[in-house]
Amino acid sequence: MLACDACEAWTQFLQYIKGRTSTTAFGNWLAPINVIESNSDEVVLEIPNIFVQEYLLSNYKKDLCAFLPVNVNGEPAIKFVVAAQTKKVSLPPAVVVRDEPVEDSQENEMKLNPNYRFETFIEGPTNQFVKSAAMGVAARPGQSYNPLFIHGGVGLGKTHILHSIGHYVQENNKKLRVQCITTEAFINELVDHLRNKSIDRMKRFYRSNVDVLLVDDIQFLQNRLNFEEEFCNMFEALINQHKQIVVTSDKPPSQLKLSERMIARMEWGLVAHVGVPELETRVAILQHKAQQKGLSIPNPIAFYIAEHIYNNVRQLEGAVNRLSVQCRMMNLAITEELVEKSLREMFQHAPDQKISVEQILKSVAAVFQVRVSDLKGTMRTKDIALPRQVAMYLAWKWINESLQMLGASFGKTHSTILHACKNIEKKITDDETLRRQISLVERSISL
Repeated sequence: MLACDACEAWTQFLQYIKGRTSTTAFGNWLAPINVIESNSDEVVLEIPNIFVQEYLLSNYKKDLCAFLPVNVNGEPAIKFVVAAQTKKVSLPPAVVVRDEPVEDSQENEMKLNPNYRFETFIEGPTNQFVKSAAMGVAARPGQSYNPLFIHGGVGLGKTHILHSIGHYVQENNKKLRVQCITTEAFINELVDHLRNKSIDRMKRFYRSNVDVLLVDDIQFLQNRLNFEEEFCNMFEALINQHKQIVVTSDKPPSQLKLSERMIARMEWGLVAHVGVPELETRVAILQHKAQQKGLSIPNPIAFYIAEHIYNNVRQLEGAVNRLSVQCRMMNLAITEELVEKSLREMFQHAPDQKISVEQILKSVAAVFQVRVSDLKGTMRTKDIALPRQVAMYLAWKWINESLQMLGASFGKTHSTILHACKNIEKKITDDETLRRQISLVERSISL
């Protein structure tokens, strides 16, 4: 018997999640799920396939616990039932519905950004190698480095390089078919075809109609074994046909939580790193972006901006956009005073003295009365997790290093550091106690 309160709880869960995810993801993953039975201890959900179960538990376990019953282990008390496969009704020959052409069935393809070309990619010592490798792949797809695996931090130009390859191939070898897609879009597409029982059609498309496959953000394949297996099979099929594959990621293959088989496939060809650009390259990027906006930035001011925004190329572009709007709206000249006032919150202020992660950990441990070894460990209890995030936040604030380098110091990924910074910034706006504690830590570090 279906309990009304369970239906209501599931409806509330869906309403809560709907405002926190994309329309496509919600339609693919959550909309097809139905509550078919429940009692006070368990809810039975009907799902179209096991991929939906994996996605739901991987992404929303904490939220499910807030809305639905939990078991003795604190896990969501859910039983999953895969929907029965319904047989297709045979139609008379005269009215047989034909499949759409395979070439027209890919709705998740990512359009190439017209601004992301090799000509607009500013080259420097930290990205020369990856640009050269990408140009080699673009000139001779499937013959140079296959696959080409590009990794680096957020906002350093990985997607720019990826799209540049696509543009070059399309313009110089028109017979080759290019498919550019994000990993999330690939997963959504796979779910669509599983639900429509047309998975063979998707396989045929990729294996027969793609010569150059460009895949962005492969890290989103982590901890999704079933999707990973399907991607790996497709990967091998394309490589065996000498089709070119280029993949981007926020970390090298060896640091991804993927199977040994998948990691080995990623390392088959060439692994290239996009580093944080040094000062001169940042200035060149800044001036290039300003020129595109019709903005003239005096060189000393360009250096001043680049000295204070050093981890993310996208932030440099954001700085140019902000200055462009302010100068045009208020008819102002670009001065150091205007830059300081307009971009203050974007600036990353490095301290005069060299501060280490170890110093920060010791100061945080003293103020929050925890052990340094616990801060470095993997315990996730609240009394450890909060000071650990404070340490990450202060390291980001005080140490002039990339998120990737800071992550390595803590034994974490750059995305973990970023999440910690955002969480602490949010908390200190209305938590006076936490603000005082962080102030104590900062004073202790400065002594």
